[in-house]
Amino acid sequence: MHLPVSNWTFETQAMNLIVVESPAKAKTIKKYLGKDFEVLASYGHVRDLIPKEGAVDPANEFAMHYQVIDKNDRHVKAIAKALKGAQALYLATDPDREGEAISWHLYELLKHRRAVNGKPVHRVVFNEITKRAVQEAVENPRELSLDLVNAQQARRALDYLVGFNLSPLLWKKVRRGLSAGRVQSPALRMIVERELEIEAFREREYWTIEADAEQSGQQFAAKLTHYRGQKLEQFSIQDQEQASAAQAQLLQQAGGKLLVSNCTKASTPAPVQSA
Repeated sequence: MHLPVSNWTFETQAMNLIVVESPAKAKTIKKYLGKDFEVLASYGHVRDLIPKEGAVDPANEFAMHYQVIDKNDRHVKAIAKALKGAQALYLATDPDREGEAISWHLYELLKHRRAVNGKPVHRVVFNEITKRAVQEAVENPRELSLDLVNAQQARRALDYLVGFNLSPLLWKKVRRGLSAGRVQSPALRMIVERELEIEAFREREYWTIEADAEQSGQQFAAKLTHYRGQKLEQFSIQDQEQASAAQAQLLQQAGGKLLVSNCTKASTPAPVQSA
């Protein structure tokens, strides 16, 4: 029996799609997972707040309004196209709250573009790019952590709410292009408060009385902590006249000897009570 010979082209598609942040990681992970996986990169964040007033609405439970980042829209389209031919999606962005948020944003975009279509979606994390770590992560996926996602959204909302109100003030008072955020603003406040404390500082004179003592050949410094039955505070002796009077009385009453009430092994002088 003679069978006609024809040229056929078979187009094979990976069974699973895994998404990472970096294209460099994608190439390496593809080698580790083999032909059953297609690995694509999101190139970092895929969505961000709209760049105008109202992106975060405090009056509406801090609702946040996002849009696709223009430069990464083509990567989202490539991921959506690849997912339509895959059986499952594995989100393998970085194992921190930023990575968790990237996975969540990508998942939301893919759902909106009807690319998920009921397919299983897994979250996988690994802390090292080794064959063992990657394969173990894929074999033990988890769900997206909304706690991590919400933590990242809270940080981003603070960035917006603080920066949106303070940055224009910086542009007006200092120069355009400067930004104020959740880190710079509290740090600036700390600096201002410290500067105000310095400006409000008023000099006050105070004296301390110390003695160079020796016991069994061991020399040490002793500090007077109690005088005339009262504990000495920082400003108890306020001028040289008071200090000289106290010194004269102590020398007269001590007769060359001091009673050490307590000894502390430290660089500060040992406390001495007066007679």
